[in-house]
Amino acid sequence: MNNILDYNFESLVKSFEEKKLKKFRVSQVFDWIYSKNEYDFENMTNLSKELRSKLVAEYKIDIPELVERKLSKRDGTQKFLFSLDDANTIESVLLFHGKRVTACISSQVGCAMGCKFCATGKSGFVRNLTVGEIIGQILAMQKISEERVGNIVFMGMGEPLLNFENVKQSISHFNSDKMFNIGIRRISVSTCGIVPMIERMAAEIPEVTLSISLHAYDNYTRDALMPVNKKYSVEELIQSVKNYQEITGNRVTFEYILIDGINDSKNDAKALAKLLKGIKSNVNVIPVNPVDEEFKRPDKDKTKQFVELMNGLGIETVERIEKGSDIDGACGQLRIRKLK
Repeated sequence: MNNILDYNFESLVKSFEEKKLKKFRVSQVFDWIYSKNEYDFENMTNLSKELRSKLVAEYKIDIPELVERKLSKRDGTQKFLFSLDDANTIESVLLFHGKRVTACISSQVGCAMGCKFCATGKSGFVRNLTVGEIIGQILAMQKISEERVGNIVFMGMGEPLLNFENVKQSISHFNSDKMFNIGIRRISVSTCGIVPMIERMAAEIPEVTLSISLHAYDNYTRDALMPVNKKYSVEELIQSVKNYQEITGNRVTFEYILIDGINDSKNDAKALAKLLKGIKSNVNVIPVNPVDEEFKRPDKDKTKQFVELMNGLGIETVERIEKGSDIDGACGQLRIRKLK
């Protein structure tokens, strides 16, 4: 049975027409799903009983099932563990910055990248998410929380650029004025550095914000932290960012997880600033959220000094405000606890 969430407006019109259903019915169904957060055909009361029965027979609205929801007492962050049709689980998060509601969503079940500081990588890779499973996270969180999402970051489980086609299509759904109507520049894709796909981003979704998980300025350190660096070196990654920027003109965000004794010294800051010189960018410094005893976060003073030194060297840098640390807020922590 076809998941109606996999369709955009035009493709669902075509599907309806093949089944001898009127085009305007698509607008009605989409209004129920994307405006009213109603995911049961039987409750779509402006549709005839006959039509509702036909929709039930031909389509499904496949919203992920809530397994667990955790709410932060510190900052209101909401973390969700969802179960999919095949019983695999994924994580999604709602973050609040004043009146702005941001959804951090997953693109894969698990992750193949194996970054040493990430809980998701420790559970391994299972499969890509479908378009319907990607956008279903937003619909489920909006229904449960009664909040309206205005910003989306692909920074949950998985490497988005290794599920490029489904991520790209889901972005078009988010941006569509007939669906979520979220501004394209309010959508961000984070990658650990899949160089050829960064070039595809520039060509195919140039208005989407690009975020690079960098975490080290040299190949030796980055190899140890992020196995992907053995395939795409720091030099190749930085060149791909420059190429991307030449095409799009977009500012690029670099994520830099700060780990005590590994990448947090003054010399590290100076070398990082030198690497990023000439790139229109900003750096988000994030003290590591430990998933085991291997890595420790630097103290607050050292983090502050790192940020101040970077800014003093001409690289716009901020310490990203920590959200949800009291509710297994880091990517993969809630899921991996359930898998044990």
